[in-house]
Amino acid sequence: MAQAFGVIGLAVMGENLALNVERNGFPVAVYNRTWEKTEAFINGRAKGKKFVGAKTIPEFVKALERPRRILVMVKAGSPVDAVVEELKPHLEPGDIVIDGGNSHYPDTDRREAYLAPTGQKFFGMGVSGGEEGALNGPSIMPGGDKETYRHLEPILKKIAAQADSGPCVTYCGARSAGHFVKMVHNGIEYGDMQLIAEAYDLMRHGLGLSTKEIAETFSAWNQGELKSFLVEITAKIVDFKDDQGTGKPLIDLILDKAGQKGTGKWTTVAALDLGVPIPTITAAVDARVLSSMKDTRLLAAKAYPSKLAALSVDKKQAVKSISHALYASKICSYAQGFHLIATASKEFKYGVDLKECARIWKGGCIIRAVFLDKIRQAFEKAPELPNLLLDEGFRKQIEEKVADWRAVVGQSLQLGILAPAMSASLAYFDALRRERLPANMIQAQRDFFGAHTYERTDKPGSFHTLWTSEHHSTR
Repeated sequence: MAQAFGVIGLAVMGENLALNVERNGFPVAVYNRTWEKTEAFINGRAKGKKFVGAKTIPEFVKALERPRRILVMVKAGSPVDAVVEELKPHLEPGDIVIDGGNSHYPDTDRREAYLAPTGQKFFGMGVSGGEEGALNGPSIMPGGDKETYRHLEPILKKIAAQADSGPCVTYCGARSAGHFVKMVHNGIEYGDMQLIAEAYDLMRHGLGLSTKEIAETFSAWNQGELKSFLVEITAKIVDFKDDQGTGKPLIDLILDKAGQKGTGKWTTVAALDLGVPIPTITAAVDARVLSSMKDTRLLAAKAYPSKLAALSVDKKQAVKSISHALYASKICSYAQGFHLIATASKEFKYGVDLKECARIWKGGCIIRAVFLDKIRQAFEKAPELPNLLLDEGFRKQIEEKVADWRAVVGQSLQLGILAPAMSASLAYFDALRRERLPANMIQAQRDFFGAHTYERTDKPGSFHTLWTSEHHSTR
């Protein structure tokens, strides 16, 4: 009997997704570059289940029903190209190759175009939720040919996380839309994580709270408007005791050098290319890069010594202010991400439904949060909403929190406790709400040294001034 679905790549994500598919009623054929890995899986976690292990690509392809639905779960980059090249001679028109990794969206466009003359379909699909999500229900962001999605939809709806508004999967749009949406999801994730780290830092070093007090604070926040997966795990992390016998909070023993796999940088580069400001996300990427410069930071700490001293303030009120700053900053981060997706959707003709993005991120994924429902409602009311900050509901919330937000950012600057993502969010908000920015000065400078021209507020057209002439002529 032919298998309904195929998985190539049996690292943890591949294995877990394969088990998820089989558990939901679809027999699976699996293949890994090394037979030993396939054999271990078939005789281990997959034992007694509806799996077939293949030793070769031709054997794997023959085991699948048509149109073949093949999920590729290998490292992004050249390994995906290698798998596509190996599969291509053995597939037929209509067969579907699904890239479930964190591939860069231009690569997805390139691969789709490469397979198009053969009639074979290449599908880029973002998957978020980590190992647990892959096994029990991730958020899934598929993009590609819409007719092809029809062949994948029954399986994807079954294996996706199930939220109160339905399965956390939707057709994201044409070509590389799925991988673009997943990339921005990860960019928002960078922003979220940095903002939470800054809130932790302010409580720990600005207020002098213990890890136990901070854990209790995050736990309390997770019962209200800040309820989210990342706040929930932070509450568990911050007072977790070291398992190596020191008895100290493990967080104090973890080296302060943050890693990254590239999706945050890709988001920033894409935003620059599309002319969309995403300062919170970019600040988060920069913060990770700065954290990796540990040796330089140690030298700078000696050159510019400072002693962090806890503020003598009402700590209960200060914690409340930090929660308000965190919430307002998070809204800005999501607003920037959704603006980027909307712009890309128009530029690349993806056809992304923003309210659906918010809906499928409510479950399974890393940035799942209670306020995604508010975002979904905002785009439901106004599908062409230029920016989330213009939604009446979010406007009211920002209004209530802006004084505390300013106070927290101001105090962080006075203390020398950097809060780059919170500061960037506040600057974004202030720039967006200014009717007139000092860009008039920049335009004047550009016209002075490069004759780049400028527009006027009192009449239409482009103008150039001879700034060094006594008569100041313009045209």
